[in-house]
Amino acid sequence: MREGVRSLVANNFQDEILLDVKNLKKYFPITKGIIFSREIGYVQAVDGINFQIRQGETLGLVGESGCGKSTTGRAILRLIEPTSGEIFFNGQNILQLDYRQMRVLRRDMQIIFQDPFASLNPRMTIGDIIGEPLLIHRLANGKERKKRVQELLEIVGLNPEHINRYPHEFSGGQRQRIGVARALVSNPKFIVADEPVSALDVSIQAQVINLLHDLQREFGLTYLFIAHDLSVVRHISDRVAVMYLGKLVEIADSDILYQSAKHPYTQALFSAVPIPDLKHRQKRIVLEGDVPSPVNPPSGCRFHPRCPCVMTICREKEPKILKVEDNHYVACHLIKSSSGGLSRA
Repeated sequence: MREGVRSLVANNFQDEILLDVKNLKKYFPITKGIIFSREIGYVQAVDGINFQIRQGETLGLVGESGCGKSTTGRAILRLIEPTSGEIFFNGQNILQLDYRQMRVLRRDMQIIFQDPFASLNPRMTIGDIIGEPLLIHRLANGKERKKRVQELLEIVGLNPEHINRYPHEFSGGQRQRIGVARALVSNPKFIVADEPVSALDVSIQAQVINLLHDLQREFGLTYLFIAHDLSVVRHISDRVAVMYLGKLVEIADSDILYQSAKHPYTQALFSAVPIPDLKHRQKRIVLEGDVPSPVNPPSGCRFHPRCPCVMTICREKEPKILKVEDNHYVACHLIKSSSGGLSRA
C-alpha cells in the first residue's frame, strides 16, 4: 500500500518545484572591541549556492564538518536570517514575508535537529512537546490535541501511553522519534533533517532512516537531508548535493553521483567510504593540508589548495556550475559542459 502511495506522489509531483534556492549567502560578522565594537571581517559560511527540490523527493546535502550544511538548512527556514539571495517555497519568496506571514508558513516547513536530547525541553512531557505546535498554530486543543499526539506517537513507533513521560525517560533513538513526531504534527510539506542520525548508534540509525523513508511514502513529504555519512545519504536520497567551504561543487541523481562522481573533492569523499568487499573498494584519495578558513577563503576555486588535479586557472578563476549530463552539475575547470553553456543547478 505504501509503495502505491509513493508511486502516486512521484507521478503527481516529480516535476513540481517545491523549494528553489537562488544565490543564497550567509555571512557571520566578526567584531572587535567590547564597548565600541566594529566589524573587521566575515565568516562566509554559505556563499552563493543554488539548488531546487521537487515535491516528494529527498535532496541529500553532504560535505565535511564546517562546510555550511547546517547553516544552509537553518537559513532556508529563516531560523537564521540569510545575508542575501532568494528562497522560493511554493513559488513564494519567503525572504519577503514579515513575522506574521512567516509564522503561518512554518506549519509547512519543519526541522529535525541533530541532537535528540538538547532539542527537547527536559521540563515538558513528550505530549506537551509534540503538541505545542498544535497550540501555537491553533490547530487543535484539549482531547483533539491529545488524540493527535497519541496517533503520531504510534506512527513513529512509540507507545501512545507514554504521553506523560519526560525526555530523560527515553533512549536516544526514542528521543529522535519524538523529534520526528514533533516535526510531523502540523502536517508539513517540507522537512529539513539536520544530521538526524549522527548522534545515534548504527543499529538505531537504520531504524530512524527507515522510519523517515516510510513517512515520506505515506505522507508525500519532501526532505533536505543533511549528513556527512555518505552511505546513509545514498540510502535515503533521490539526489545528492556536495558542499565544500560554503560552495556547491557537484549535484546529481544519487545513483549517478555514486557511480561516476566528477569533482575531485567528491571522488575523495567517496574513496573514504569503507566497503567490506575488497574487489569493489576504491583506492583511497588522501587530501593534503587542512580546510581553508571561511574567513579568508582561497581565490579562484576554493578546493584548489588541496586538489590533486590543480591547474593555474583554478587559482585565478572561480568555476561555474556546468551541466555535464542530465541532472548532473559540476563546478570544476576540468569538466566541460555538455550543452556548451552555463546552467544553474
